[in-house]
This record gives sequence, C-alpha cells and structure tokens, in this order.
Amino acid sequence: MMLLKTFACLVVMTIVCVGCASTDAGKSGSCPCPQAKEPPKLLRHVVLFKFKDDATPDQIKAVEDAFRALPGKIDTIRDFEWGTNVSVENLAQGYTHCFFVTFQDEAGRAAYLPHPDHKAFGKVLHPYLDKVLVVDYWVKK
Repeated sequence: MMLLKTFACLVVMTIVCVGCASTDAGKSGSCPCPQAKEPPKLLRHVVLFKFKDDATPDQIKAVEDAFRALPGKIDTIRDFEWGTNVSVENLAQGYTHCFFVTFQDEAGRAAYLPHPDHKAFGKVLHPYLDKVLVVDYWVKK
C-alpha cells in the first residue's frame, strides 16, 4: 500500500511539473518544481593581467595571493575563480592571468571597486602590471 501511495505521489508531481513547464506558472516562479525557477541574476567581473617583462615569479605570486584574499575581505564578492592562460591558440596578446569575480548586483560591484582592500590590492599589483583588460557582463543562460 505504501509503495502505491509513493508511486501515486510521484505521478502527481510529474504532472504538476510538466504543467508548470508549459505554462506561465513556470516563468512567474509560482510553480513548486525546482526546474521552473529562473537562475539568479549575477554580474561577472572578468579581469585579465599582462605583467611587465621584468616581473619575477615571486612578485607575480604576491599579486595572485593578494587578489585571492579579496573574497575573504569584501563581502559583496559572491564567487571567485582565477587561473593562468593555457590556450594553444596563441591569441592571448601577453595576458597571462584571468580573475573572475561574481557579484549579486551592481551595488555589490559598486561597493567592491572603491573598497579599501581592493585599493590596497591595486598598490600590490601596480608596480608589476603592464596591461589590464576588464569586462563586466550580466550572466545569461
């Protein structure tokens, strides 16, 4: 009997979720199905660095460490990733490092840019930086 009730419940939920997916309920957020929810709106801040030719590995590591420390110091950073270029296309134009900072909204980015810890990071970076490229965009799926 318990198995029959469980099966019946699964059938009903499947029907409800399929119904939500094909109606405006899935778009409005009123559908109880997890797949009907819209992904959160996120603002990505992509930063590429090209270091000066005379920057040493230790100096570059100090910059990496200082940037990696920012999420622990600035609470508007929702996510953070970074890495170095491994492309085989030879199109990087000397940019070697990519940092990927995520904010919930423009207010988060607005708090980050003038933040004292971000400014202090800039002082660590500046002596070794040749060029920087920054692109911000709203996540779309």
